[in-house]
Amino acid sequence: MFHVTVYVNSAKEYIGFQTSGHAGYAPEGKDIVCAAASVLTINTINAIDQFTGDRAILEAEQTEGYISYRIDGEVSADAELLLKSMVLGLTEMSHDEDYAQYIDLTFEEV
Repeated sequence: MFHVTVYVNSAKEYIGFQTSGHAGYAPEGKDIVCAAASVLTINTINAIDQFTGDRAILEAEQTEGYISYRIDGEVSADAELLLKSMVLGLTEMSHDEDYAQYIDLTFEEV
């Protein structure tokens, strides 16, 4: 299962996330759930880096599907919007009856 924990601060702003595991929907290279979740998370990291001035702390380990990403300091409105967009996509996947059993989405206040 692909696990995603979204970090939320006391102001209810998204400030980062952690992923781990693989969806297991299909064999490696054919797993559309893992591919979709990976695109959402990696594109969010790249977009924040490219389009905002926010600094972040990133750790990743590809074989385990592990990513730890957290904005370092105050979160800009642009970065939070990009994180909200990622959460929207992941939420839709986690509520889809065809994919819900392959993705676990949780929220953690930090």
